[in-house]
Amino acid sequence: MIVSGKNSCRLVLEKNLKIKKAYLWQEFRDQFFISPLEKRNILINFVDKTTLNELVNKNHQGIILDIADYEYATLNSLIKENSFIIILDHLNDPHNFGAISRTAEAFGVDGIIIPKDRGVLVNDTVIRTSAGAILNLNVAKVTNLVRTISLLKEKGFWIIGADLEGSIFTEIDYSGKIALVIGSEDRGMSRLVKENCDFIAKIPMVGQINSLNASVAAGIMIQEAVQRRQK
Repeated sequence: MIVSGKNSCRLVLEKNLKIKKAYLWQEFRDQFFISPLEKRNILINFVDKTTLNELVNKNHQGIILDIADYEYATLNSLIKENSFIIILDHLNDPHNFGAISRTAEAFGVDGIIIPKDRGVLVNDTVIRTSAGAILNLNVAKVTNLVRTISLLKEKGFWIIGADLEGSIFTEIDYSGKIALVIGSEDRGMSRLVKENCDFIAKIPMVGQINSLNASVAAGIMIQEAVQRRQK
């Protein structure tokens, strides 16, 4: 997997993740990155900007690392006493995934669950958008979200779905083990996932726009849940 940009690459180095190769701009001189790469005997390719631009279509800041594929956590590792988990119901935009991950990490969420098919996976865009926060989170990839929700319920979780209709989100009980479901950008929660939620929560709005970006809605509800759980 390709990772680019100083923030993401810094976390890769700090976490001692396996690096296959490094691609640096031929005038890159930042020893904060070069020294640990040399100490680990990582092959460093000093190349021109055209070569870097061909590897990633984004602002790479002169450094690109080719690392081992992201290692997903097991579902069981997310299940703890009073766990707070985020479930992403077939989210498609890696920028939304990254933004949600950054908020989740900042507020101490225990992990994120994503489906292995028909949804965005952890990639360079997610890492960059999350400012590397995704590397500090446990992300579990599951085959079937409905079966996963059923398993979580058996483990004592309450499932809270975010939707345009439902109870006002500030009136929901966020205590104990909870999983907050965020639907996809275009369709929201799938029908079966929604039917298996214990509560449906909405964010009331007074403007002419009656819906929020998935990551914005998630951020509002995550903050509310964390603050309520601390009381």
